[in-house]
Amino acid sequence: MADVLNDIRPISLEEIEAARARIAGTIVRTPLVKLELGSTHRDIYLKLENLQPINSFKLRGAANAVAMLAPDRRADGVWTISAGNAGQGVAFAARKAGVPCTVVTIETAPETKVERMRALGATIVKAPFDACWEALDRRTFPGLNATFVHPFDDDDFIAGNATMGLEILEDLPSVAIVIAAFGGGGLVGGIASAIKPRAPHVRVFGAEPETAAPAAASFARDAAATFDEWQVSFVDGAGGKSVFPRMWERIKDIVDGSIVVSLDETKRAMRTLAEKARVIAEGAGALPVAAALSGRVEGEGPIVAVISGGNIDLAKFCELVA
Repeated sequence: MADVLNDIRPISLEEIEAARARIAGTIVRTPLVKLELGSTHRDIYLKLENLQPINSFKLRGAANAVAMLAPDRRADGVWTISAGNAGQGVAFAARKAGVPCTVVTIETAPETKVERMRALGATIVKAPFDACWEALDRRTFPGLNATFVHPFDDDDFIAGNATMGLEILEDLPSVAIVIAAFGGGGLVGGIASAIKPRAPHVRVFGAEPETAAPAAASFARDAAATFDEWQVSFVDGAGGKSVFPRMWERIKDIVDGSIVVSLDETKRAMRTLAEKARVIAEGAGALPVAAALSGRVEGEGPIVAVISGGNIDLAKFCELVA
């Protein structure tokens, strides 16, 4: 049974502050550290969401969404769709809340992430990418009747993500630009929802791989767009085949654009993070750093690059950065 869709509306600062209080006992207030590259480079700061208990920012939104679960639906549990990080977030939050969790996961999802979801108590159902993408739009999947936690188009999930924006403004009041990976839009949309009302001069950008960049196409057309050249890559936590029309309505007036980077630039960013900051970032987590280092970000002032996750098989990581 599909959930009733709420109308698209702005996520208020009051909701975000309430989410921050609600999830404080579950998430970590992650550090903001400078990436030391020398005086010839623009100041780049790293928001280290890879240090969350599930090594991904997704715990913020998942913890808030599960906490808002209606009491009469708790016994039925929750389900979500994920390539790995959102599934881990929902599974972690569901286990803490004592409710069942099922994750419909993409067949090509890294086995490392799948095993971590299982370890957190999730029941795994694998499906092709297209089936998962369609289920995200329909909000239904055969055989599942629990409460669906949408991994990006959900007010409570976005409000949880947005708590990161509050932390960035508090820790670096001089921030000029924030860049975060764009998958479904819930991360950049949440960050912008927190930042724009308090600091409208701060620009918020998504970052996408060249193999999956529907957000950049959407901003170019000023309408939700598909990306016909979509390809599978090691950047499994970002880049879809399209921007959902509902998500376009959420982000179009508060997000300033999306920066497209190559896979080679992403690999170099992963290596730079490992060498300079001893940070292990998955592909999606390195996209913002690749964008910040690309020279495609105009303007002055400090950049915050959100390291959205670090869930990557170490052997694969070594292969990519070697």
